[in-house]
Amino acid sequence: MAASDRGPAEEAPPGRRPHGRLKEFYGVAEKDDPCDIDGAKFDPDVFMTKLRRECSLAKLMDFETDMVRKIRLLDSDMQTLVYENYNKFISATDTIRKMKNDFKKMEDEMESLAANMASITEFSGKIGATLQDRRRQITKLSGVHTLLRKLQFLFELPALLARCVELQKYAQAVRYYIRAQDVLQQYKHMPSFHGIQDDCEVIVAKLALSLRSRFQDRDVQASELAECVDLLLQLGEPADQLWEEFLAHASTRIQHDLQLLQAELGSDQAPPSDILDFVDKGCNGFIGDLSLVIASYQVLFVVNANQQQATLAQEKLLNFLKTHMESYFGLVEHRLQEERGLGDNTLLVRALDRFHRRLQALTRLLPGSNVVSQGLDIVERAAKMRLVQYGIAMQEFFSDCITDARQALAAPRCVGKDLPSLVDLLGQLSTALLNKVKAVLVEVQLFCSKDITFSVKSYFKGDFCTQGVREGLVVGFVKHMCQVACQFCEPTRERAAAPPALLLLLSRLCLDYETSTISYILTLTDEQFLGQNGTPVTSVSSLCGEVRAAAQKLLNHYVKQQGLSISQMLRKSVETRDWVNTIEPRNVRAVMKRVVEDVTAIDIQVGLLYEEGVRKAHSSDSSKRTFSAYSSSRQQSRYAPSYTTSAPMDTSLLSNIQKLFSERVDIFSTVEFSKVSVLTGIIKISLKTFLECVRLRTFGRYGLQQVQVDCHYLQLYLWRFVSDERLCSVLLDEVVGSTLQRCLDSVSMEPSVIEVICERG
Repeated sequence: MAASDRGPAEEAPPGRRPHGRLKEFYGVAEKDDPCDIDGAKFDPDVFMTKLRRECSLAKLMDFETDMVRKIRLLDSDMQTLVYENYNKFISATDTIRKMKNDFKKMEDEMESLAANMASITEFSGKIGATLQDRRRQITKLSGVHTLLRKLQFLFELPALLARCVELQKYAQAVRYYIRAQDVLQQYKHMPSFHGIQDDCEVIVAKLALSLRSRFQDRDVQASELAECVDLLLQLGEPADQLWEEFLAHASTRIQHDLQLLQAELGSDQAPPSDILDFVDKGCNGFIGDLSLVIASYQVLFVVNANQQQATLAQEKLLNFLKTHMESYFGLVEHRLQEERGLGDNTLLVRALDRFHRRLQALTRLLPGSNVVSQGLDIVERAAKMRLVQYGIAMQEFFSDCITDARQALAAPRCVGKDLPSLVDLLGQLSTALLNKVKAVLVEVQLFCSKDITFSVKSYFKGDFCTQGVREGLVVGFVKHMCQVACQFCEPTRERAAAPPALLLLLSRLCLDYETSTISYILTLTDEQFLGQNGTPVTSVSSLCGEVRAAAQKLLNHYVKQQGLSISQMLRKSVETRDWVNTIEPRNVRAVMKRVVEDVTAIDIQVGLLYEEGVRKAHSSDSSKRTFSAYSSSRQQSRYAPSYTTSAPMDTSLLSNIQKLFSERVDIFSTVEFSKVSVLTGIIKISLKTFLECVRLRTFGRYGLQQVQVDCHYLQLYLWRFVSDERLCSVLLDEVVGSTLQRCLDSVSMEPSVIEVICERG
């Protein structure tokens, strides 16, 4: 057992010396405690005496059990350790035995190698001693043989050159001539060498003419032409003339590539080729040949030239590149302008990406050129043009949706069927527009894909996302939608008045956009197109305000149009009747029934799209309230004869006094987005028109009574549609009062008779 306190360690027995040294190394001090089993000074007798003195029998039994368990555990650990070390020892013994055999075999091989090396050294010494006397003679003969071979080559050089020229092995001929040129120049004062040099120069001149004639061949490849120029430069031809001829020939071939691209453009007879195919042909043909020309030109005239000559050659190459790239860019832009189809935007984006990649490769060949920036401008203009095309397509799609909705609303009338459900039309219209916006966003997002090289440019990380997609497409489409919808509120000669149901449908569509759709599509746009230029954009609240204003304008116009439609019926019914000589009323006029039917239909129509709204509490019996509203009019009619001769202005005075105490009715107040508010506005316009028409007519006794019957009938049915039933009472009371003022024989009908007629009607 380990003790908690140990004193400094003293000299340990030999068996415990390593244990004590480890403790001494780690700074663990020991105590000279005779009762510490793990200590160096452990005394069994003292320990047992202490246990018997301090512990009870039960504790002694527990201590014995614990001691036995620890002894067994230590024995088990010791046995495991012995087994493990034994296995390792056996493995180490086998390894040493194998190493011993391998080293023995290696020693035999090393001894054999040493014997072979000694034999080789001995033979080498013998060979050197044997050939030492003849070495100088062999070296001299070898030099003479080499000289004779060179002389033989010089004498045979004119014939070799002529044969190479005849076989069109121009590179081999130039190599032969360059090899002998220095020797012929050095020994040209000797007649034999001078003759050889003259013959070689004549042949080389013919060779140069043959090489220059290749510049006139349009079918020769740029690589072959570069080889000809390289040979001419080796023959000492002036570099400035050669690069002019080289570029002139290259220009001929490149112009041919441009003509092929020109033929790919669409005409009146043939449609243009696929945009990706067009760009591929331009990259593989024009840009491929141009890249080969640039690489060959730089190797021939720039790399190995002096600084001044290299600068002139580089400027000439840049001018050459600028001239032809302008023509190529013009063809590409012309082809992009013909790309008006919006079927698959992937082809256009891939074509622009391939176009930009090849320009980047061309710039790496000629770093001083600005073709990448010019090409990027073309890519940006193509992207802007595509955004404009998508914007127009979205506007046309919205117009088509409106046309389909108008046809759906007009078709049932033609065949005598009921109107289609406005809820279904609204759902179809809203879903179609939202899907169109999302589909367009997916298409234009291809311009910002990570695998597109130009997507990392500043325009596609900034203005393209904010001004192009968000403002130009999404916000612009929403504003266009509001503008087109509001135009239905202003009919012109070219544009017929829109059906009221369409106005109601568009109003609800704009309101839905204001409440949720705008926030959704703008959030979706901001997530897909993260603009990084910090340009101010249209806020959600601002755009929602515009859409809500459009919805309000449409709903106001709907109320006005429906109110005018009912007002027209009422006006004609008042103007076409002789109210002085009419017969005694027996029924409610048919026009009043038609008014109630139309208001009921409008109530059903509006209820499909708008909520009920808030209305004031109704009385328990509105029909009786309606009758009480006419009490003042009936009182006027009752006392009117007594005021007719003595005070003709008293009736008008009483009416004006009554208006002072009645509530003012605002006819053209703002309509709220609820069914009650819409119906209230329509009924106010209708009853106000009825009132104004009554003021322009003169009535007899039965005309007054007919108006009483009609007003009571309207009160019976219209009060349930308005926000406040007193509004109907006030307006109808004014109608009856105005009729009473213009009546020649003001005798009112009994209320009970009016009720019977209205109930029967």
